[in-house]
Formats: sequence, structure tokens, C-alpha cells
Amino acid sequence: GSIGRQSLDIISRMPIRVAALTAGQSVELMAQQCRQFRPELAVMATQEAAEALCKEISDLDIRISWGEEGLIEAATMESAKCVITAVVGMLGLKPTLAAIRAGKRIGLANKETLVCAGELVMEEAEKHGVEIVPVDSEHSAIFQCLMGVKEKSEVHRLILTCSGGPFFGMTREQLHHVTKSDALKHPNWKMGAKITIDCATLMNKGLEVIEAMR
Repeated sequence: GSIGRQSLDIISRMPIRVAALTAGQSVELMAQQCRQFRPELAVMATQEAAEALCKEISDLDIRISWGEEGLIEAATMESAKCVITAVVGMLGLKPTLAAIRAGKRIGLANKETLVCAGELVMEEAEKHGVEIVPVDSEHSAIFQCLMGVKEKSEVHRLILTCSGGPFFGMTREQLHHVTKSDALKHPNWKMGAKITIDCATLMNKGLEVIEAMR
């Protein structure tokens, strides 16, 4: 995903070692990244993808795993100090909790983890003395702004902005006639159908408010 690629772009410019890489089905890209960053572990979403990756990088000394079990293994590796959680949906919850319990610093770009289990996740983070840092979009921007404030009392309110979806600027009357296909035509981003609809209806912004609250 974009967060993972951006993370690797930053890592490539700094003296940081990659302990593990995880991906969905992009075998070719994962193979390229494995050759560049030489992680100890590479994890794919499915067994089929893992087997295909195994063939692509058979000459490298990299352990290959797949599925949720593989994600949890990657999130709890002894050699890793920080875990970037950027998988989509509730799939990120168990690996994130496992990483917290293993004492890892969390770079969070998976809102569902906090939307569906924010109280549990933050309790575990406090219990284990783990810092959770938002690394995606509005939440990262707010976090960086707050880091520049001497006293939190200086902040009166936080505003979560919208990206200007397909219905930006329309009147209530015009909105009465929009269709699902209209909602799926986001002018700025290419995302999955659910997230695109959630953006058009502002449901996604509601989820981000919950995330920010946690």
C-alpha cells in the first residue's frame, strides 16, 4: 500500500534496518522490496502469493509466511523496535495488539483498529508503556501540530478536513439526485468502493473523529 511504500522511501534515506515486510498479493513488488531491503521475514496475504514469492526470491535467505499468523509474527519480531500498521480493515487489530504486548512502538495508519477496539488498544498501550503515533493523513498532521504546542491548553479545537469528494460544493437540492455511480467517482483518490462511498457520504470522517478521540 501507499503507506508502506512511503515508509520504505523514508527508510531508504536513513540508517534504519527493515526486519519484516508484509503485503497483500503484489508478489512482484514484494520481491523487488525484498531484494532492496533484505528483511528477515516477508509475509503475503495468501498461501498462493507466499508460494509465488518463494519462487521469486529463492536465492535470498528470507523467511516467508502468510495470513494473519504471518502478520502477528512480523509484528512481534524481537529484532524490530517499531511496527508500522497500515493494513486495511479489522485485519490490523490482532497484529497491532500483539505488537503492543511485545513492547513495540506503533506507527498507526489503520483507523479500524481504534474504531472497533480503541478502548482496549489504548488500555494495552498504557499498560505496556507503548507509544502509538499516527502516521496517516489528518491524524498525523494534527499530531505534528500538537507536538509544536508548549501547552495543550492553547488548543481550543481540532478540525478534520475533507479531501473534496465528488459532491463537494453541491446544494442540498443537487444531492437529492446523486447516484451510487456518482459517489464512486472520487476526483482525487483511487480507493476501494467502500472507502470511496464512505468519503462521499462523510461516514469516513465520522470514523476518523472516533479515531482522533481515542
